[in-house]
Amino acid sequence: MSESQIHAAYAIAKERYAEYGVDTEKVLNQLQDFHLSMHCWQADDVKGFEVQNDAELGSGLAVTGNCPGAARNIDELRQDILQAKSLIPGSHRLNLHEIYGDFQGKRVDRDEVTVDYFQSWIEWAKENDTKLDFNSSSFGHPKSGNLTLANPDEGLRKFWVEHTKRCRDIANAMGEAQQDACIMNLWVHDGCKDVSVNHALYRNLLKQSLDEIFEKKQPMMKDCIEGKVFGMGLESFTVGSHDFYTAYAAKNGQLLTIDTGHYHPTESPADKVSAVLPFISELMLHVSRPVRWDSDHVTIMDNTTEELFSEIVRAGALDRVHYGLDFFDGSINRIGAYVIGSRAAQKCMLRALLEPQSLISKYELAGEGYKVLALVEEQKSMPWQAVYDEFCSRNNVPVGSAFIQEIDNYVANVTSKR
Repeated sequence: MSESQIHAAYAIAKERYAEYGVDTEKVLNQLQDFHLSMHCWQADDVKGFEVQNDAELGSGLAVTGNCPGAARNIDELRQDILQAKSLIPGSHRLNLHEIYGDFQGKRVDRDEVTVDYFQSWIEWAKENDTKLDFNSSSFGHPKSGNLTLANPDEGLRKFWVEHTKRCRDIANAMGEAQQDACIMNLWVHDGCKDVSVNHALYRNLLKQSLDEIFEKKQPMMKDCIEGKVFGMGLESFTVGSHDFYTAYAAKNGQLLTIDTGHYHPTESPADKVSAVLPFISELMLHVSRPVRWDSDHVTIMDNTTEELFSEIVRAGALDRVHYGLDFFDGSINRIGAYVIGSRAAQKCMLRALLEPQSLISKYELAGEGYKVLALVEEQKSMPWQAVYDEFCSRNNVPVGSAFIQEIDNYVANVTSKR
């Protein structure tokens, strides 16, 4: 499609949306300010760069597939991330796990990590106009087992408490360096595979660990905590359930993370937004696609994602929600996964922003339900794609499926030679 065709289609779309009172120029500005936190672990199948660790990923996590070209080291991972970012309109953050430190061949255990091992990331981020977010890493370690922060073994529990404290120090240093708060997510896999009679014990220990971890005030980072229904090998009981973390976040002022793969299949993550926002100041999203379970497939424009972003816009919560991606698929081209997932999230947000929400709300409050349904349905066939194409064009990235050729060129010139 030529530039003139893109702009002509957008002009028509602009008029169509104006009929419903929607200003597409305002929406494009809002979308420009929609910053995804891209997850570094898609590029290398959650391997990281620890020297001493030969432990399997485990802890309820799994990456399937063996598509050639995965990043093998920190330089390749950074190269792949920049390539993906070049094909995604807008400016976006990068979300790091602790296991992605620049260890340079040194054996560093997780209770010994410091910001020194992330200084090159801070410098790289500044050079590439990218803000950083962070995560502690409780999985894939000889001391992970089934329990970390909720472990009755005081020595093991203290190991993971120290690890998480150090991660908060690193996140705060990142925030200071970029003059923008670094968001650090805390998720631990703790649970039981079969029948357990010590639920209260484990949860009290987790609360005790969290209280100790969060005791130190860190002004340039934001803590968020993430619950889950279950994990593979830990099917019967999860210590950090949604109820546990929602209550803890509300009481202690932490952000709550909503991961779209961490709920029962019949639950709506979107419905959680307006349910918790009266009690929690901010939310963090981890957007992925569960297929029957928390399988972290690449995000697409499915009903779950569309409803989630619509609920955020309808709740007037754009300034209270942070947006991260969390999928890892080794069965397809990893750069393609980044681009498809990121663009899908943007498209879902765009469609939510283009909804004539005030008009539909007016009809609903007036009791004119059929008009509500009629307009919600009508929006599905509105020319939102022309608005997204215009967004891509203004950001000088490939429009439509043109990014496929860019990725094929990258495979031919870079990843096929690994």
